[in-house]
Amino acid sequence: ARKDWPKLGEFSNGLLALALEHGLDLMRTRNATGRGWFSACQGLLVLWIVFYQVVLPAQEPPRIRIPKTALPQSAQLELVLQQGEDLEKSRRWGDALAHYERAKKQFPGHRAFEQHYYLAQSHYDVSRRYADISFKNSFQQLDERKAAQTYDEVLTKIQTYYVESPNWRRLVQRGTEGLLIAFTEPAFLKTHLQQPLPAARRLALEQEIRRRVAEARLTGRYQAQQLVLDISRWLKNEIRLPTSACIMEYTCGAMMELDLYSGFLTNNQLTDVFAQIEGNFVGLGIELNLIPEALSIVKVIEGGPASQAGLKVGDRIVEVDSQTVHKLKPTVAADKLRGKEGSEVRLGIVHPTGLREDFVLVRRRVEVPSIENVKILMPQDGIAYLKITSFQKTTGRSMDAALHSLNRAGMRGLILDLRGNPGGFLDASIDLADKFVSHGLIVSTRGRSAREDADYRAHDLGTWKTPLIVLIDKDSASASEIFAGAIRDHRRGLVVGECSYGKGSVQGIFPLSASPVGVRLTTAKFYSPNGHAISGRGVTPDVVVQQANKLTGTVDNRTKVVADPVLDTAVKLLRKEVLALAP
Repeated sequence: ARKDWPKLGEFSNGLLALALEHGLDLMRTRNATGRGWFSACQGLLVLWIVFYQVVLPAQEPPRIRIPKTALPQSAQLELVLQQGEDLEKSRRWGDALAHYERAKKQFPGHRAFEQHYYLAQSHYDVSRRYADISFKNSFQQLDERKAAQTYDEVLTKIQTYYVESPNWRRLVQRGTEGLLIAFTEPAFLKTHLQQPLPAARRLALEQEIRRRVAEARLTGRYQAQQLVLDISRWLKNEIRLPTSACIMEYTCGAMMELDLYSGFLTNNQLTDVFAQIEGNFVGLGIELNLIPEALSIVKVIEGGPASQAGLKVGDRIVEVDSQTVHKLKPTVAADKLRGKEGSEVRLGIVHPTGLREDFVLVRRRVEVPSIENVKILMPQDGIAYLKITSFQKTTGRSMDAALHSLNRAGMRGLILDLRGNPGGFLDASIDLADKFVSHGLIVSTRGRSAREDADYRAHDLGTWKTPLIVLIDKDSASASEIFAGAIRDHRRGLVVGECSYGKGSVQGIFPLSASPVGVRLTTAKFYSPNGHAISGRGVTPDVVVQQANKLTGTVDNRTKVVADPVLDTAVKLLRKEVLALAP
């Protein structure tokens, strides 16, 4: 009878899960009967597929979906590990890194995922740097002396500004691991050695390098620099590896050892960071997603060269200056879009319809708006809305203009959306909080050095008294959390949405003098007005509401509005407050 189908389904699921768990346990202990159990699992899996994919659809019973969580944790862990190893085998290091990031959250404390994450991160870092034209070009002017100066300058910055005291041995060890991984990366080998190292030769080099590091006395910056220089010169004699290449791997490795938010910046990355802070850059005014054989346009900045030429989201760049993206590789093609202000670039564009067109665009300075969708959401109640996409030097000025515009249009309450905002310029978030908080502490920063300790306070002059609701989600980070934390702790408004990311640290950007690169260093941690540490915890909303996956989409070229429960909740809450204030 149909009423018994659910029970039969539960029985088959439970039997399969039990068999999988027992079979995997036997395989791990190398039990001779493990293969038999595994064969039984395969048979049960076939029966399970037949039951759910053939028998049930034919009888039209209620459809049952089995989530991953229905499997025992040991089976889930084995499955996730296998998926990660498949990504590693195909050298998809970016995907592997994201996969292990999720796995670390799903299985906290499992060392296997920490080790695989470390491995994927190291491979991804090497491949990313050697896909960056500016980094590869820097080796043309980087000899042993300048490379050694760069390494010493980085160690000096760490010693002076980093939020924690450096462990010199661990910095050198991480550099060693990075170098040994670089020996397996095709881009590194092609650039510096022209051919792969035989496995036996690579193993012998690895053993000797590890021995030297293990026996070295590393109690300070000077000893670390001298050891790295000695290893670099030895490798030059052994395999003709340029000393600058070895030293730079130790430099990048030292930065990777520090924390998630510190890192080495190539010349192009350094330029991008400053462009984000300033709110403008020289380019075409587009944001791209790298896909096989093309560059997909995911955002077109209004008023930029691409926007004025008529390029749209969804268009694909397949050719740059008469060279196909397929032959160049997407990362190289993206770099070729850069250039001096006033220079031209020829693009081959394929529209979503399949139509191919050629465009000639002139690179120029593009202003990147940090505030979008400024509007009166509900005219009858005077409920206004705006979204802050990032915090940059221009955010305060843009916010002033937006607030005055909304006020003239009849604003009586404001919803300020910080969802998806990754942060940005520290001073911009403090300035923004000061516009709504009349007095008291906005944020405190504390570092290893007293120069990084600061208390930032609000000023009553120019404070907006408008009823306020702030929206946050799991991707609201850093400067967004400073603002949301100040609003929540001062009870200046309601914070609605999901718990924020939890990046409670401040980074300084340091260009280096010895070479055209830079570093990003965590210099301090910040705390909300009530002394709450944000790092690893985030800001907990006053009203928790789960975010919908997407707010808008397109179906058959028509806009489809998807429910936004967070915004709906904010509107209801703010409407009550506005109506309560009505005369």
